[in-house]
Amino acid sequence: MQPPAEAPVSAPRKWLITLSIMLVAVMQILDTSVTNVALPHMQGALSAGVEEVAWVITSFLAANAVIIPATGWLAGLLGRRRFFLICTTLFTVSSFLSGLAPNLTFLIAMRVLQGIGGGPVIPLSQAILWEIFPLGQRGMAMAVWGIGIMMGPILGPTLGGWLADNWSWRWIFYINLPIGLLGFFMASVFLFDPSYLRKPGRVDALGLVLIVVGFGCLQLVLDRGEREDWFDSGFIATLAVVAALALAGFLVRELTTHEPILDLRVFADRNFAAGSTVIAMVGFGLYSSMILVALYTQKLMGYDAWTAGLVLAPGGVGNMLSLLAAGQLVTRMDQRLLLTVGCLLNALGLYWMTFLTLGMDYWTLVWPRFLQGLGLGFIFVPLATLTLATIRKDRLGNATSAFNVLRNLGGSIGVALATTLLSRRSQVHQATLAGHVDVWDPETAARLAGWTGHFVAQGADTFTAKQRALAMLYHDIVTQAQVLAYMDDFWLLAVLFSAIPFLIPLMRRVRVAPE
Repeated sequence: MQPPAEAPVSAPRKWLITLSIMLVAVMQILDTSVTNVALPHMQGALSAGVEEVAWVITSFLAANAVIIPATGWLAGLLGRRRFFLICTTLFTVSSFLSGLAPNLTFLIAMRVLQGIGGGPVIPLSQAILWEIFPLGQRGMAMAVWGIGIMMGPILGPTLGGWLADNWSWRWIFYINLPIGLLGFFMASVFLFDPSYLRKPGRVDALGLVLIVVGFGCLQLVLDRGEREDWFDSGFIATLAVVAALALAGFLVRELTTHEPILDLRVFADRNFAAGSTVIAMVGFGLYSSMILVALYTQKLMGYDAWTAGLVLAPGGVGNMLSLLAAGQLVTRMDQRLLLTVGCLLNALGLYWMTFLTLGMDYWTLVWPRFLQGLGLGFIFVPLATLTLATIRKDRLGNATSAFNVLRNLGGSIGVALATTLLSRRSQVHQATLAGHVDVWDPETAARLAGWTGHFVAQGADTFTAKQRALAMLYHDIVTQAQVLAYMDDFWLLAVLFSAIPFLIPLMRRVRVAPE
């Protein structure tokens, strides 16, 4: 039975609520992306190794993975307004303490608290927007909120690089303090609890344990797998087994208990089931393509963190334009058509990236990113409309939690597989290229002679100069093999986005009247 209708919320209050939750969401998204570029600075300041400092990111992601599935349940248990304020406070305070961290252990502990506080913000925000706006206005509301959210990936790498280079890595955490305080104040004034929000009758302790163990171990497997050589590592293999058993137990528990932490009945809705599959695939392609661009520009083209961020930023500009357009069009045309256009634009942008070269200039890198960002706005707004429009309001908390679990899971799997494929394909291409190098070939001989002459001119003896020339030739082979591996990754991601439109007919069009 549909829950009773809420009293209408005034238009000014709707947009003040939107601004309030957008501020907190931007803070969370910004902190997710800003940390990556500051890791070398943290490593030096805290005297940590590469593997140790990587836990600054891993701990945050693992905490996110644990808390997001329980968001709807916790909102019912604590009250949505109170839970949102608790999350805002926890994230803000732990951000400040992260900046004060005297050692790596303390920093990792605070990052865990950040992940717990920040994880529920996105699903809670989506549920709130979907509730306070009528169907005809939700597309524009999601578009405006989405523009704020996109500021995180745009500003994160550039702002983080600038702060770490010019001030200190600690300031990437301190900047959350004024944003968090303003967001807390506005949310405490404007947010409210809906009348249909039902408090769980009891705490499902077994489900809670299974969700923490299962999703936590799974995130660690995906994040650490490539570094540990996957299942050749006993640590990764053990985590994978524990994750599989815990998640299987969690599914059984949620399907059989009367008070589930994550109500899986929302997957009985045809649009939601298909839309959740699509968002997992989109997350796979989006997150993996972003990390591939960042790695390519910094590792192979020698860009610093600031310049690499400027390569990613135009994608956000394209996204803002399409979000505004999609917010208007989603009420006037078939959302499935908009979604198809967005996927094909992404496929085209990723296919464009398969023509990588080491000599390409900044603008040749920027235009594919702009095209991909342009496509993303035509994905997120219609996909959210198609996926959530047929869900009852009292189940929106569960639905947005499950939707974001699959988006994050798709992103984590995408990053793990993309980096693994990058490593494996680099080895394959390196072996192939090395097998075709012949020192008696005139072009190869000429290149070796050129390098030898270069090193002789620098003062090396003939024997040493020849060895260095061979080393330079090998370096060129390795670099070209890596370029080919990046091209393989982008080609597969282009195929992925080309395949998504075949799933779109599984969803029914949502008839929306402009309001």
